[in-house]
Amino acid sequence: MHSLVILTGAGLSAESGLATFRGPGGLWEGHRVEDVCTPEALARDPQLVHRFYDERRAGLASVEPNAAHRALARLAAEWPGKLLIVTQNVDDLQERAGIDGHGKRLLHLHGELLSALCVRCDRRQRWAEALPSGTACYCRGKLRPDIVFFGELPYGLEQVLEALKRCDLFVSIGTSGAVYPAAGFVQLASQAGARTLELNLEASAGSDWFDESRLGPATELVPAWVEEVLG
Repeated sequence: MHSLVILTGAGLSAESGLATFRGPGGLWEGHRVEDVCTPEALARDPQLVHRFYDERRAGLASVEPNAAHRALARLAAEWPGKLLIVTQNVDDLQERAGIDGHGKRLLHLHGELLSALCVRCDRRQRWAEALPSGTACYCRGKLRPDIVFFGELPYGLEQVLEALKRCDLFVSIGTSGAVYPAAGFVQLASQAGARTLELNLEASAGSDWFDESRLGPATELVPAWVEEVLG
């Protein structure tokens, strides 16, 4: 086994205290997805959208990486072959655990809370404070949260698809299996001949596609699996 692709979702960070934002009725902290995570929502009520992500960004200061994040950081440091960790999470806990967010082993599929995006020049810049609606970029374009809204193309998708074609093992950690295109990664990896493994608190919507599913808390499953792989 030489090449690994790992998909991480909200379940990886849940035990650090970050909400999964996929509650009953599709509500995110009491908001409909359509109200806070679409281009139409940003155009209709930019103050609400900016405030929603400001609150999430501020919340990062009160949480820390957990044992699952640290185990993946160990894997990233010690795995001798190819490794791509594709995260759906917009938090920075994997970086804070020790994974180089600017290296080749971690890709934020859905953007990052600690980044702002210019709607005019597409420049991305680190942003750790509140981002009031109307804040201007250097080019005088408006800045928005650097979050991939529903209906927008995820970051690095071509890179991910190429990695899935060539991997020996695809592992999904803490994902619902309900959000595409990430929900289809297991099928692509399987069709390319890779072994597939799910590590999740409970069976996901795509569990039947995996060769093996291990159910339980990420802070228990991920360190045990990493130890198994590196050992």
